[in-house]
Amino acid sequence: MGLGGLATRLNCSEYKNWVKAGHGLLLLRDALQRFAGEQLQAFHQQLISRNSGRLGPSRPCHGRCSPRGKQFHPTCSLCEEWKKEILNHHTNRNGEIHWGNCKPWLWPSNSWEFAKAYMPRGQTDVSGPDKCDAAALLNLFNFCDLFSSIDQKKVREVIKCRNELMHSPDMKISSSWLEGFGRHIQNLLKEFQHVPEIQRTGTRIEKLLSSDWAVNITEGDQLDGLDGEMEDFMSQSQISEIEKELIKERLQETCLLVKEQEMLSEEDLNKIQIIKNFLKDNDDLQKSLQTELQRLEALERQTNDQNLLWKETRKVDSEPEEDEGCPVEKLKRVV
Repeated sequence: MGLGGLATRLNCSEYKNWVKAGHGLLLLRDALQRFAGEQLQAFHQQLISRNSGRLGPSRPCHGRCSPRGKQFHPTCSLCEEWKKEILNHHTNRNGEIHWGNCKPWLWPSNSWEFAKAYMPRGQTDVSGPDKCDAAALLNLFNFCDLFSSIDQKKVREVIKCRNELMHSPDMKISSSWLEGFGRHIQNLLKEFQHVPEIQRTGTRIEKLLSSDWAVNITEGDQLDGLDGEMEDFMSQSQISEIEKELIKERLQETCLLVKEQEMLSEEDLNKIQIIKNFLKDNDDLQKSLQTELQRLEALERQTNDQNLLWKETRKVDSEPEEDEGCPVEKLKRVV
């Protein structure tokens, strides 16, 4: 199907809105990655210099402190101190913290490992700000008090939009939703006017969300609707890569959902089936995302097998034991 498949998909205005909003989040992420990395590195160094006795690498952890999901019980004093420090700077220390994102033995030497304690699940293998997604950065701004000068309401509004976008069952959103999303993005960008990349990003996102994105398959392979400097024009190939990145993120998030659920609800199963059917109907995407799709299907089978085993075990346990003969009953039968 190739780029012809992309053109067909973008003829659906609500799906096109979904891709445009996702692209807006990618632009936001790209503009804030350097800022987040530099801020965290300086903050990390400051913490160590102020608390070198507690947090310095003089007493290294030997990698035995391994968190699991939302649980972390350090076995060394160094990781225990770092855990306390992370909680000291957490804006919701009694809420869910995904300790499983982190490799605690790297906390004294790696500022991004420290930062991942403030992010949503699924960040374990993310090695730096240039590798993370928009959700990771937004949650970092929301839950680490280093960024408390940023209007947290504006951050949470964009987090809400991002979650609605990625959890949209059919990957379609209305034009009115897209307009509201654009306002929330621009409101948040005002909080980062001191970041050099932000001003141009705000303009790019505004043009992107208001563009027509009319698609014609031509020799030039160019999408209409993005007026301005030449670098603002996007080819179908570029849009195709953005689309794949967004659907890959959707698949990865679905995998995390399946992995952490002991039993999948009917709603969860429907969400999984919708994304599988979508890829089945778009073979160009299915081929590109085969690895992620196979991983999802493997996790789904594993979960279903576990559920089946659980049901069978429960059925056996609930069956009454066969009466091997109560003495009174035996006596009645003899009489």
